[in-house]
Amino acid sequence: MNITSNNSPYYLISGGTPLHGEVSISGAKNAVTKLIIASLLTKESCLLRNVPLIGDLELTLTLCRDMGARICLDDHRLAITTAHISCSTVSTEVGGLNRLAIITVGPLLHRCGEADIPIPGGDRIGPRPLDFHINGLRQMGAEVIERDQRYYFRTTKRLHGATLRLPFPSVMATENFLITASLAEGVTIIDNAAQEPEIIDLIKFLQKMGAIIELKVGRRIVIEGVEHLHGASHTLLSDRNEAVSLAIAAYLTKGNIYLHGAQQDTLLTFLNTLSKMQLRFEIDDEGIRFIGDGLRPPSAIALETDVHPGFMTDWQQPFTVLLTQADGMSVVHETIYEDRFGYTFALEEMGAHIGRYTKCLGEMQCRFREKQYVHSCVVRGPTPLTGTRLAIPDIRAGCSYILAALCADGISQVYGIEHIERGYEKLDEKLRALGAQIECV
Repeated sequence: MNITSNNSPYYLISGGTPLHGEVSISGAKNAVTKLIIASLLTKESCLLRNVPLIGDLELTLTLCRDMGARICLDDHRLAITTAHISCSTVSTEVGGLNRLAIITVGPLLHRCGEADIPIPGGDRIGPRPLDFHINGLRQMGAEVIERDQRYYFRTTKRLHGATLRLPFPSVMATENFLITASLAEGVTIIDNAAQEPEIIDLIKFLQKMGAIIELKVGRRIVIEGVEHLHGASHTLLSDRNEAVSLAIAAYLTKGNIYLHGAQQDTLLTFLNTLSKMQLRFEIDDEGIRFIGDGLRPPSAIALETDVHPGFMTDWQQPFTVLLTQADGMSVVHETIYEDRFGYTFALEEMGAHIGRYTKCLGEMQCRFREKQYVHSCVVRGPTPLTGTRLAIPDIRAGCSYILAALCADGISQVYGIEHIERGYEKLDEKLRALGAQIECV
């Protein structure tokens, strides 16, 4: 295995300790970055509360500062004012690290008439081309040139509304068009739009700023463009991915964890899946308690990832770790990304029994059918896991490695922790507060 150099920081985890106690869930990683970029649509000040202090936040704030934004971050409250856009070019050092640069194009075109962004990178979970974004921006009146690993956008007049049909309900494309269409002339229709909770949070923020956005039946969103938007304040929803990760930690370690701020409405499908596995949880108005009593292994299950309100693709990796401890043969069918089972090789090194397949092992209509992508797996459990050295490839796989290490026998060294810090706020500190034997070395 390719392990980062010995000088790199890593998590040293001693497994087998049941986790008990209470922690608070941070604000949603997948919402905060888009809300910050949406604030670029106005010259007035915006205030965001419950902001997660993560690496992606730092990247986004650097990107906005480069454009001229004035930012004040006080604990988990963020005030941002962009009275003037001083630069319409996104640097490769910032924008090339993730895919957020494409979301800045709408605000930049509205306020400057041009945008210059790098072709972005991101987690290694399969190709995620920007075709949906580029085609939609062209339909709204943007001129686009690709040259030297960069995209150049310009418009000589106000962007206009269009009917945008997404071939797949892409979350980021939907967010991009919501932001861009809010100030476009006329009406924009997004057909086959994603409707994740983080998208609803973005819509609520844009509405507070003065946007006119309607949710229609059949995954249709209609945006009536306005002349200008004003400042607004907003409290972010909590991070459902963090809640799922910590909940699974409770079951894997046979612990008992109460998660303040865990929101039932964003976790309905996850909670239903736990019930099918005969796992216990208790919901109240302030959060959710996850109870891993350890009386018997959880039941095996077949699950398929899907766009919201289906089983979220980001839950697949931590859940697969849980399935290594389930009683019997479980099946996982990944329908969102074509290359998201690479992390399972490391789980096999720890003792898991996992088979990977190119066939669709599920009933859902899948766009990867007959395309020879490894997008299904079978997990046989329960199998004891053994600690080892691990190298994190991306955020969600990295969290699954930490979860595996927490329930494994012995000590694990988990490298590549910068991926975790990108998407989770002080995850190691929260785990230590629950009794986990984890330290950053």
